[in-house]
Amino acid sequence: MKFIQTPLKGAYVIEPELFEDKRGKFERIFCEKEFKEIGHSKTIVQINHSLTKNKGTLRGMHYQEPPMAETKMVMCLNGSVYDVIIDLRKGSNTFLVWFGETLSSGNRCMMYVPEGFAHGFQALEHDCELLYFHTEFYNPEYERDVRFDDPKIDIKWPADITDVSEKDMGYAMLPGNFEGVLV
Repeated sequence: MKFIQTPLKGAYVIEPELFEDKRGKFERIFCEKEFKEIGHSKTIVQINHSLTKNKGTLRGMHYQEPPMAETKMVMCLNGSVYDVIIDLRKGSNTFLVWFGETLSSGNRCMMYVPEGFAHGFQALEHDCELLYFHTEFYNPEYERDVRFDDPKIDIKWPADITDVSEKDMGYAMLPGNFEGVLV
Protein backbone atom coordinates (compact mmCIF):
# COMPACT_ATOMS: atom_id res chain seq x y z
CA MET A 1 0.00 0.00 0.00
CA LYS A 2 1.11 3.52 -0.73
CA PHE A 3 -0.03 6.25 1.71
CA ILE A 4 -0.33 9.64 0.03
CA GLN A 5 -0.59 12.56 2.47
CA THR A 6 -3.42 14.94 1.55
CA PRO A 7 -3.19 18.69 2.20
CA LEU A 8 -5.02 17.95 5.49
CA LYS A 9 -2.54 16.62 8.06
CA GLY A 10 -3.24 13.04 9.11
CA ALA A 11 -5.61 12.30 6.20
CA TYR A 12 -4.40 10.01 3.42
CA VAL A 13 -5.38 8.60 0.08
CA ILE A 14 -4.27 4.99 0.05
CA GLU A 15 -3.25 3.43 -3.24
CA PRO A 16 -3.23 -0.37 -3.30
CA GLU A 17 -0.52 -2.58 -4.69
CA LEU A 18 -2.37 -4.81 -7.07
CA PHE A 19 -0.95 -8.22 -7.91
CA GLU A 20 -2.39 -9.64 -11.10
CA ASP A 21 -1.77 -12.75 -13.12
CA LYS A 22 -3.75 -15.15 -15.31
CA ARG A 23 -5.73 -16.36 -12.26
CA GLY A 24 -7.02 -12.90 -11.34
CA LYS A 25 -6.08 -10.17 -8.88
CA PHE A 26 -5.00 -9.79 -5.27
CA GLU A 27 -4.67 -6.70 -3.09
CA ARG A 28 -4.22 -6.04 0.60
CA ILE A 29 -6.60 -3.42 1.98
CA PHE A 30 -5.45 -3.43 5.59
CA CYS A 31 -2.21 -4.29 7.34
CA GLU A 32 -1.86 -3.28 10.99
CA LYS A 33 1.92 -2.92 10.64
CA GLU A 34 1.70 -0.61 7.61
CA PHE A 35 -1.07 1.51 9.15
CA LYS A 36 0.99 1.96 12.34
CA GLU A 37 3.60 3.73 10.19
CA ILE A 38 1.11 6.59 9.64
CA GLY A 39 0.14 6.67 13.32
CA HIS A 40 -2.96 4.48 13.16
CA SER A 41 -3.22 2.43 16.35
CA LYS A 42 -6.93 1.89 17.02
CA THR A 43 -8.78 -1.35 16.41
CA ILE A 44 -11.32 -1.60 13.63
CA VAL A 45 -14.58 -2.44 15.40
CA GLN A 46 -17.18 -2.10 12.67
CA ILE A 47 -17.28 -2.61 8.89
CA ASN A 48 -20.22 -1.21 6.92
CA HIS A 49 -21.33 -1.51 3.32
CA SER A 50 -23.54 0.94 1.39
CA LEU A 51 -25.18 0.96 -2.02
CA THR A 52 -26.08 4.28 -3.63
CA LYS A 53 -28.41 3.67 -6.55
CA ASN A 54 -28.39 6.92 -8.49
CA LYS A 55 -25.71 9.12 -10.02
CA GLY A 56 -25.60 12.55 -8.37
CA THR A 57 -26.82 11.32 -4.97
CA LEU A 58 -25.01 12.97 -2.09
CA ARG A 59 -24.44 11.47 1.37
CA GLY A 60 -22.85 13.43 4.21
CA MET A 61 -21.13 15.22 5.81
CA HIS A 62 -21.05 13.04 8.97
CA TYR A 63 -18.79 12.59 12.00
CA GLN A 64 -18.96 11.51 15.64
CA GLU A 65 -17.85 13.69 18.55
CA PRO A 66 -15.64 12.46 21.39
CA PRO A 67 -15.71 10.18 23.21
CA MET A 68 -17.00 8.32 20.15
CA ALA A 69 -14.77 10.09 17.60
CA GLU A 70 -13.76 7.62 14.93
CA THR A 71 -11.25 7.05 12.20
CA LYS A 72 -12.78 5.78 8.97
CA MET A 73 -11.25 4.07 5.97
CA VAL A 74 -13.50 4.22 2.91
CA MET A 75 -13.19 2.15 -0.26
CA CYS A 76 -15.34 2.07 -3.41
CA LEU A 77 -16.10 -1.49 -4.51
CA ASN A 78 -18.34 -0.67 -7.47
CA GLY A 79 -18.77 2.49 -9.54
CA SER A 80 -17.11 5.78 -8.60
CA VAL A 81 -17.68 8.49 -6.03
CA TYR A 82 -16.26 11.89 -5.21
CA ASP A 83 -15.21 11.35 -1.60
CA VAL A 84 -14.89 14.48 0.58
CA ILE A 85 -13.48 15.16 4.03
CA ILE A 86 -13.55 18.36 6.10
CA ASP A 87 -11.04 19.15 8.86
CA LEU A 88 -13.04 20.08 11.97
CA ARG A 89 -10.19 19.76 14.48
CA LYS A 90 -10.07 22.65 16.92
CA GLY A 91 -6.81 24.57 16.47
CA SER A 92 -5.85 22.81 13.21
CA ASN A 93 -4.01 24.86 10.58
CA THR A 94 -6.51 23.52 8.03
CA PHE A 95 -9.65 24.02 10.15
CA LEU A 96 -12.78 24.04 7.91
CA VAL A 97 -10.72 23.14 4.81
CA TRP A 98 -12.08 20.33 2.63
CA PHE A 99 -10.37 17.81 0.39
CA GLY A 100 -11.93 15.59 -2.27
CA GLU A 101 -10.72 12.58 -4.24
CA THR A 102 -12.37 10.23 -6.71
CA LEU A 103 -12.56 6.69 -5.36
CA SER A 104 -13.58 4.01 -7.82
CA SER A 105 -13.66 0.31 -8.46
CA GLY A 106 -11.07 1.05 -11.15
CA ASN A 107 -8.46 2.87 -9.04
CA ARG A 108 -9.19 0.85 -5.84
CA CYS A 109 -7.98 3.79 -3.70
CA MET A 110 -9.17 4.34 -0.14
CA MET A 111 -9.64 7.51 1.89
CA TYR A 112 -8.18 7.50 5.39
CA VAL A 113 -10.37 9.85 7.47
CA PRO A 114 -8.91 10.72 10.90
CA GLU A 115 -10.85 11.59 14.03
CA GLY A 116 -12.16 15.14 13.90
CA PHE A 117 -13.05 15.05 10.20
CA ALA A 118 -16.49 15.05 8.60
CA HIS A 119 -16.97 12.67 5.68
CA GLY A 120 -19.36 12.37 2.76
CA PHE A 121 -19.49 11.58 -0.94
CA GLN A 122 -21.34 12.09 -4.20
CA ALA A 123 -22.08 9.15 -6.52
CA LEU A 124 -20.57 9.73 -9.97
CA GLU A 125 -22.31 6.66 -11.43
CA HIS A 126 -25.34 4.51 -10.74
CA ASP A 127 -25.02 1.62 -8.25
CA CYS A 128 -22.00 2.74 -6.24
CA GLU A 129 -20.97 0.44 -3.42
CA LEU A 130 -18.73 1.55 -0.56
CA LEU A 131 -17.04 -0.35 2.23
CA TYR A 132 -16.31 1.56 5.47
CA PHE A 133 -13.95 0.48 8.24
CA HIS A 134 -14.61 2.22 11.60
CA THR A 135 -12.61 2.45 14.84
CA GLU A 136 -15.72 3.22 16.93
CA PHE A 137 -19.21 1.82 17.03
CA TYR A 138 -21.97 3.97 15.58
CA ASN A 139 -23.59 5.97 18.36
CA PRO A 140 -26.45 8.34 17.36
CA GLU A 141 -26.00 10.33 20.58
CA TYR A 142 -22.59 11.53 19.34
CA GLU A 143 -23.44 11.78 15.65
CA ARG A 144 -22.91 15.24 14.18
CA ASP A 145 -22.78 16.70 10.71
CA VAL A 146 -21.86 19.61 8.55
CA ARG A 147 -24.33 20.69 5.91
CA PHE A 148 -23.09 19.57 2.45
CA ASP A 149 -23.73 23.02 0.99
CA ASP A 150 -22.53 25.18 3.89
CA PRO A 151 -21.06 28.35 2.35
CA LYS A 152 -18.37 28.49 5.08
CA ILE A 153 -16.95 25.25 3.61
CA ASP A 154 -17.92 25.80 -0.05
CA ILE A 155 -17.39 22.25 -1.31
CA LYS A 156 -17.19 22.09 -5.11
CA TRP A 157 -19.23 18.99 -5.94
CA PRO A 158 -18.37 17.69 -9.42
CA ALA A 159 -21.90 16.93 -10.64
CA ASP A 160 -25.45 18.18 -10.23
CA ILE A 161 -26.86 16.95 -6.92
CA THR A 162 -29.86 14.76 -7.72
CA ASP A 163 -30.79 13.34 -4.31
CA VAL A 164 -30.07 14.09 -0.64
CA SER A 165 -31.78 12.45 2.33
CA GLU A 166 -34.27 14.46 4.38
CA LYS A 167 -31.95 14.02 7.34
CA ASP A 168 -28.94 15.49 5.49
CA MET A 169 -31.11 18.34 4.11
CA GLY A 170 -32.30 19.14 7.62
CA TYR A 171 -28.90 19.92 9.11
CA ALA A 172 -28.21 23.52 10.07
CA MET A 173 -25.32 25.54 8.69
CA LEU A 174 -22.30 25.85 10.99
CA PRO A 175 -22.78 28.61 13.54
CA GLY A 176 -20.43 31.58 13.27
CA ASN A 177 -18.93 30.66 16.65
CA PHE A 178 -18.12 27.03 15.72
CA GLU A 179 -14.64 26.38 17.14
CA GLY A 180 -14.18 22.81 16.06
CA VAL A 181 -13.92 19.38 17.61
CA LEU A 182 -11.40 18.36 20.24
CA VAL A 183 -9.77 15.04 19.42
